[in-house]
This record gives sequence, structure tokens and C-alpha cells, in this order.
Amino acid sequence: MPQQYEGRPLPRPDEELVDQGLGFDLGTLMGRRRLLKALGLGVAGAGLAACGATSAPSSAPSPAGTSAATSATGAAGTTGEIPDETAGPYPGDGSNGPNVLDDSGIVRADIRSSFGGSSGTAQGVPMTLELAIRDLAGGGGPFAGVAVYVWHCDREGRYSLYSDGVQDQNYLRGVQVADAAGTVRFTSVFPACYAGRWPHVHFEVYPDQGSITDAGKAIATSQVALPEDVSRQVYAQAGYERSVENMSRLSLDSDNVFGDDGGASQLATVTGDVTDGYAVSLTVGVDTGTTPTGGGQPGR
Repeated sequence: MPQQYEGRPLPRPDEELVDQGLGFDLGTLMGRRRLLKALGLGVAGAGLAACGATSAPSSAPSPAGTSAATSATGAAGTTGEIPDETAGPYPGDGSNGPNVLDDSGIVRADIRSSFGGSSGTAQGVPMTLELAIRDLAGGGGPFAGVAVYVWHCDREGRYSLYSDGVQDQNYLRGVQVADAAGTVRFTSVFPACYAGRWPHVHFEVYPDQGSITDAGKAIATSQVALPEDVSRQVYAQAGYERSVENMSRLSLDSDNVFGDDGGASQLATVTGDVTDGYAVSLTVGVDTGTTPTGGGQPGR
């Protein structure tokens, strides 16, 4: 039995390829999904190309009454390459209008308040976001030193710098540099579900902090999907009323970003509750050996 498959070490080298475990199978499937996507084939083709690899089960919402403190919905352990996605029309990275990444103060952990000449603060259920960046071209270890830019909408579904009423604000945007473990952490509020999009957080990964002022230097652009059970608990709180109706018309499978695979490798793990806040986490595989195809304006 070989010790590696498609350049990745086998977690169970003494067993057959089909017995390497779900995490290994997901990595195989995601890698092939990207190749097939580049060739113009659909998800069904990706499933056939997996040649017997075990696919991840579809996530289902937790039963009513399940405590969010015990929720572990998501695929935070997935180590395949994160899918490239649109940056949407509100990136604030200079690719569509304003560039907040030029501003002094953008490198910060707490992104709830505006900075510089603005003073607004986004309200909502507290949320911390932790992204563990993995260097797939370097063997899958921590990608220390990369800069990660995160942005998302507020409780009302508005994007600072762009939406009516908050064009003079720059809250819910910030950059962190990955530590030795490849991890970045942000303090924020849980975003709304606005019309036409599943609840999500945008992010871009740059080689280093010095590269963030040029959106063309991003080595990955993607989005974090938030689980349905937790989102529904948040949207039952005051201030999120519009999100309830918006989310009732959506599913991960119908979303124009996550719908191609139901967010299999982008669905975050979430713990916590509406009182003390939620901890959102996702493992993000970045492969500098492939050409980035994300960014751009389509989608939201």
C-alpha cells in the first residue's frame, strides 16, 4: 500500500484507500470538485469522479429546542482547498469602489465599531470568528503570517461603505495576521440573512500584511456559511426580524454561492448561545499552487 495518494499522506497507510476516513475522503472530493469545476462539469460529475470515495452526509437542522451550546454543525475539520467564491459587490478592497484596506487601523481583532473618522458601532448577538488557515502547497501545516481580511453585513443586512444609512461607516471589516498556528480571530456580531443570500461571512487571504492594499494579490477569496439551527436562534432575537422571512425562502442548496455542494467545506462549526454569544470556526485550506479564481462582483 502506498504511503501517499495524490500528494497527500494517508492517515491509515496499512488500510485500503476507501478506508482512510471521512476527513481524507472530503479532501479528495473537494480537490476533484475544483478540477471538474474548471473543466465545466457539475457536482454530479464530481461525485462520479470520486470513484468510491465516501461523501459527507448532508447537514440537517438540529431538532427544535436543541441547545446551541452543544451544536457542532459544520465541517471545520475539512482540509481540502477552500472553494473560490465571489467577493460580492461590497468588498471594500478597492475592486469595487472604496478601499478600506488602505486605512490606518484596519488591522484589528474587534471589528464591531467603525474607526478613523467614523464612530458607529454595529449591534447584534455577539460572535467570535476563528479561521485556521492551512498551507496545502506546503504540506497542509499552519499558514503563519498570511493576512486575512473579513467583512460581513450588519444586523439589518447592510454593508458599511455601501448601503444606505451606513455609507459613512466602516464597521464589520478588519484584518488579522495569522499566528504561528495559522489562526486569525475576530470579535463581531452575528450577521443578518438578507434577501437572496444564505447567512455568510466574506474573507480574503493575502500572502502577508503588506499585500492587503492590492486586491489582485489575494491568494484565496471565499465565504463562511453559518448553520441553519444557530441562525434561526439568533434571528428570533430583537433586531433580526427581517432575517426570519428572508431565511424562510432559502436553503444552502438553493443559495447562489453554496448551492453547488451545499457548503460542504464552508459550513462553520458553531458553539454558544444568544446570551453569551457564539464562537464560529472553520478550517480554511489555501493552495498557492493553484490559480485563484475568486473575487469579482457577481453575487452578494
